[in-house]
Parts: sequence; structure tokens; C-alpha cells
Amino acid sequence: MKIGGKEFETKGHTYVMGILNVTPDSFSDGGKWNDKDRALRHVEDMLAEGMDIVDIGGESTRPGYTLLSEEEEIDRVIPVIEAVKQHFDVPISLDTYKGAVAQAGIEAGADLINDIWGLKYDDKMAGVIASGGLPCCLMHNRKEADYTDYMQDVAEDLAETLQLARKAGIAEDKIILDPGVGFGKTYENNLEILRRMDELQVFGMPLLLGCSRKSVIGLTLELPVEQRLEGTLVTTVMAVLKGCSFVRVHDVKENVRAIKMAEAILRA
Repeated sequence: MKIGGKEFETKGHTYVMGILNVTPDSFSDGGKWNDKDRALRHVEDMLAEGMDIVDIGGESTRPGYTLLSEEEEIDRVIPVIEAVKQHFDVPISLDTYKGAVAQAGIEAGADLINDIWGLKYDDKMAGVIASGGLPCCLMHNRKEADYTDYMQDVAEDLAETLQLARKAGIAEDKIILDPGVGFGKTYENNLEILRRMDELQVFGMPLLLGCSRKSVIGLTLELPVEQRLEGTLVTTVMAVLKGCSFVRVHDVKENVRAIKMAEAILRA
């Protein structure tokens, strides 16, 4: 899969997507990088630590988050996308579920659209991605954690997302799927999908796991957000074992090392 100017071999290796939240209220790092100069320094640091893709988000999606207008979100992310594009040679993912924001991001130089609603929030999103010819990451999500047969329901939800993608003309070789840990799921649901995420390989598309510092780790270990690194590393190793192609994380260096170690054992 080509993202930006880089080819990603999505079988046999797990790549690291570094998180850059340019928000005042993200659950673990709100306000730390929402100044352009600080954002650029953070990108530089993550690249030095081994980041493969940077994921830029302008709206917090933590529980109880404040919904931003399209204009507010565009004002936050576009200057950062343009600055990162100018200063670094790194593929840029834009974390948004709004078609107008995605369109502005593509025009500013984004290389991938990361949609936490799997094309189901904004009916313009699929067309924007298709027209731009970009790869995308489409996540499983629901408004309520109301399931009859949990993994079967998740698979059916993702099949609906893929149908929207096909209808819009998004090429299947440009789609990454995300099981959606922490979104529309109970604590028990989150643990189960971490254990069974390899079942989503049935779609034949690369998988991305985003579990960094999330509540499932905090609840399991009874730890605040700033103390969830070890738990995150376990989920990253699980991602390697389950064949995930990407992990989306805050702590790049440590996760890169965990992946390297896990892959060495698998290759031995």
C-alpha cells in the first residue's frame, strides 16, 4: 500500500502511526501540541524515535467530547498539515469524520484519511476520499454498545462500511480497517476484540489497532492515563501477533522497540 511517497508492506510487519493531537482537550495530551511550533517539534521527536506515519487530529473524540464545527476543525489542522508537509518527509494521516475537513486536508497535503465513523457520520466523506484517490482507515464504531452476537455484529458493521466505500469508488487496496477499541464498546467488548481482532483478517485488508493509553488499559490496571505505557505495549505486541499492519500510539520509541522484539521472536 502506498501512503504519500512511501510504500508500506502490510504483511509481515507492523508500522507505527504517531499521534499528533492539535487539540486543547484530548484525553491524554490535550493542549500539549496545539501550537504549530510545538507540534513540529513533536513530529521531529517522533520521527527520530521511528514513527512511520503521523496522524493529525483537531477534535478530541474522548467520551463526552465537544463537537467542533467544520470551520473550527479546519482552522486547527490545516496550518499544521501544511507546516509538517513543508518541514518533513513523512506520510500524513488526517483524523476526521467530516467530509469538508477531509477535503481541506487533502488540498493541504494529507496522504490518508482516518475516519472513526467508518464513512457513516457524513455521507459526503466516501465521495471525498474516492475523488482524492487517497488511502483511508475506516474504523468500527456504534452510538451504543448494543450487540446480539458481538463479533458477528462488528463484522456486519464493517461490511456496511465497505459497501459504502465500494459504492463511492474507493479502491479496496486503499482501505485499512480499525476494530475501534474504545468506541461503541463496553470494557468487556474492548478486551474481546483485542483477543479476537485477527478474525477481522477475513476482509483481506490491513488492520490498524489504536489502543494507546485507552480506558480499557486504565480499567484493567487501575491506572491514570499518564501511567498506561506498559499496558499499551502489551496491546501493541498483541497487534503484532494478530497480524496488524499498523498501531496508532502516543509513545513512539517504546512501541517501536516492542514491535522489533516481538517480530524478532516471530521470525526466529
